[in-house]
Amino acid sequence: MKFSIGGSLKLAFRPWVEGLENIPAEGPAILASNHLSFSDSFFLPAVLDRKVTFIAKAEYFTSPGVKGKLTAAFFKGVGQLPVDRSGARGAGEAAIKSGIDVIERGELFGIYPEGTRSPDGRLYRGKPGGLARVALATGAPVIPVAMIDTEKIQPPGKVVPKLMRPGIRIGKPLDFSRYHGMDGDRFILRSVTDEVMYEIMKLSGQEYVDIYATAAKRQIADAEKAEKAARAAADKNAEKAAE
Repeated sequence: MKFSIGGSLKLAFRPWVEGLENIPAEGPAILASNHLSFSDSFFLPAVLDRKVTFIAKAEYFTSPGVKGKLTAAFFKGVGQLPVDRSGARGAGEAAIKSGIDVIERGELFGIYPEGTRSPDGRLYRGKPGGLARVALATGAPVIPVAMIDTEKIQPPGKVVPKLMRPGIRIGKPLDFSRYHGMDGDRFILRSVTDEVMYEIMKLSGQEYVDIYATAAKRQIADAEKAEKAARAAADKNAEKAAE
């Protein structure tokens, strides 16, 4: 199924790829990517000869409707792992365990260090849990990946993608074996995560923002709510003045 869907995506969108030689032909590795669009999890596996397993939120496997069924079929077909994120701490531990299992099988494990999609196309601070803990617990190399323009193909809320060429830049593997077994040290976890995010920033050319994307989304939502309230108040005042 991966090859049929991947072939269709490559034919329709013609994604360009740089650095494909940095993906090992065999053996485990962690692919750490920026996250611009829902479609990132489609395009990256499509251009690789090897299967890459991402942790996907459980809702992708249970969403209703035609889009939900197609999404679930794709993720199941390419071996993605559903994780229930309703309990944040438990979900994090489950994701880490799943990532370690993938690496121990000698496979490719994909992860989005930002933890969620960028709300505005900028690159946000990486969360120090999943990526660094899997890397330090297993000693697997981390390969930085930059998705380019995927947010223009399928912005949040859009069902039908725009037909245009996305890009994928794959960086050279990063070796953190010097920290092997130090996955309990939060300073080391932060350092490893920041190093990976710096490499992703260089590959993607994105502006870097040193806050978490989840916090940025809250700020944007609060600003939109305040703007809406201000407009409503202005309209109300205008109506009173017209009376």
